[in-house]
Amino acid sequence: ACTGIENIDEAITLLEQNNWDLVAAINGVIPQENGILQSEYGVETLHGPAYGPTSHSAAASSAPSSSSAFRHVVPSRQIVERQPRKLDFRVEYRDRNVDVVLEDSSTVGDIKHVLENELQIPASKMLLKGWKTGDVDDSTVLKSLHLPKNNSLYVLTPDLPPPSSSHSGALQESLNQNFMLIVTHREVQREYNLNFSGSSTIQEVKRNVYDLTSIPVRHQLWEGWPSSATDDSMTLAVSGLTFPCHRLTVGRRSSPVQTREQSEEQCTDVHMVSDSDGDDFEDATEFGVDDGEMFGVASSALRKSPMMPENAENEGDALLQFTAEFSSRYGDCHPVYFIGSLEAAFQEAFYGKARDRKLLAIYLHHDESVLTNVFCSQMLCAESIVSYLSQNFITWAWDMTKEANRARFLTMCTRHFGSVVAQTIRTQKTDQFPLFLIIMGKRSSNEVLNVIQGNTTVDELMMRLMAAMEIFSAQQQEDIKDEDEREARENVKREQDEAYRISLEADRAKREAQEREMAEQFRLEQIRKEQEEEREAIRLSLEQSLPPEPKEESTESVSKLRIRTPSGEFFERRFLASSKLQVVFDFVASKGYPWEEYKLLGTFPRRDVTQLDPNKSLLEVKLYPQETLFLEAKE
Repeated sequence: ACTGIENIDEAITLLEQNNWDLVAAINGVIPQENGILQSEYGVETLHGPAYGPTSHSAAASSAPSSSSAFRHVVPSRQIVERQPRKLDFRVEYRDRNVDVVLEDSSTVGDIKHVLENELQIPASKMLLKGWKTGDVDDSTVLKSLHLPKNNSLYVLTPDLPPPSSSHSGALQESLNQNFMLIVTHREVQREYNLNFSGSSTIQEVKRNVYDLTSIPVRHQLWEGWPSSATDDSMTLAVSGLTFPCHRLTVGRRSSPVQTREQSEEQCTDVHMVSDSDGDDFEDATEFGVDDGEMFGVASSALRKSPMMPENAENEGDALLQFTAEFSSRYGDCHPVYFIGSLEAAFQEAFYGKARDRKLLAIYLHHDESVLTNVFCSQMLCAESIVSYLSQNFITWAWDMTKEANRARFLTMCTRHFGSVVAQTIRTQKTDQFPLFLIIMGKRSSNEVLNVIQGNTTVDELMMRLMAAMEIFSAQQQEDIKDEDEREARENVKREQDEAYRISLEADRAKREAQEREMAEQFRLEQIRKEQEEEREAIRLSLEQSLPPEPKEESTESVSKLRIRTPSGEFFERRFLASSKLQVVFDFVASKGYPWEEYKLLGTFPRRDVTQLDPNKSLLEVKLYPQETLFLEAKE
């Protein structure tokens, strides 16, 4: 899909020649600076390091032979049409980015026509910059420039006035902008793409370049700085640099006492620093250079504190120092490092709900690697990488510079990932650091999806992070489905258990209510029985205490009383007229009608006899010689 090669045998041959490194094989086929795509009789032949030392003449003379394993083998009369390549361009203009996709058969003018519609700027006013081959004209065919698939360009419009704004507002905007400095190391012909904020100073740029090239600031010879950049303490925003991209060239300043042989040695080894004579040593303070630079020791190494203390007892404290030191070196735009132990990072990333889980990214730093500064400043601190990591990863870091810290991490690695992964990291050379490990948590173990070395690009790093996310997303969807099904089953079981519990409680409450009711009935029955027994005992006692009923032929005065009960029954008894009214009350009570509950009423006149003095005689209360009384329950 990338190269247009459809012959499987040829594809396998290319992979074998590149030790099955897919990226290297593709980079070898796609035209780049170190490879030229030739077309002879419709046959594509690639020349360059990826395919061995094959010259153009040799390829032309031996086209029909089978000695070249890196080209299409077709009959001499058959013409193979080459499929046009698609090229992606990210074009930056002031605060806008425009993506343009064209075939390599298009011209530079075609890009300007697309930008004219997008930016509403006449094509004649545009200067399209950022070509690695230098300036090109509108008629240049993209195919002839041998461009990679992804390209970054920027537009300059010197004939158009800048957007109107106050001077202070423009200055503040410039201080907040990021400048891309393309610095070419003259001796080795190598380019560095460095991002700096507008508030950075020229001195900071030179010190960073010293970290990359090992050329001390006092020995740096620059080309490309604007004429207004007269002071190293000046910020980039006011130095007159071209925004957003500016090209500079740096080389080593020749020493007066250098021999030609020393000069040639310096040109071949960018890590050697020229010897300084006595005058240089005495004048070193004029350039703000410390003694470390004078003896070929990187001043940054003397200035920098260790990323992590050696033999730190608490991993959280070590990570706090790592984060602080990382910010001081590379700025505040960097991944948010998890503060805590590796086990805590596992817990945060893998053991929450399936929807909240993330990948774990472990960054392994090494101060002695030549790739560390570029990887941290250009890749790890790129806004796109920082944003993607913060959204999808838990990022944990460790410093492998000190041997004690390295041994400690390898022990943790063996415990969590197994001896194979630990051995892989143990065999990594210093210059292969920094490393970026992508870890995915699984049900039974933790799987290392990818080990990314420091010699990568922002695009490749992003591509590998996205590839890991695709694998993780597929696994996460399965986990979410399983978790939802498990939660649904647990909810059903929980609802059933709750219904059963409520049913049991209702049954228990009903049973307890019945028991309470039965107990209450039993208690009331007992009370009623006791009351009845008590009343019966009182009645019998009263009945026994009554004086005997006088006979009709008694010589004493006798009062005959007829008493009607509430039920309509009557009972009669004779009493001595001299008997007290209390005797009548006791007689009525002995019949089951205590005077505390019933009142005894007379007829003519109607009166409540129970209100009379019980100690008076029947004669005195006029219940003589006979009287009819009524019993009525008291309210």
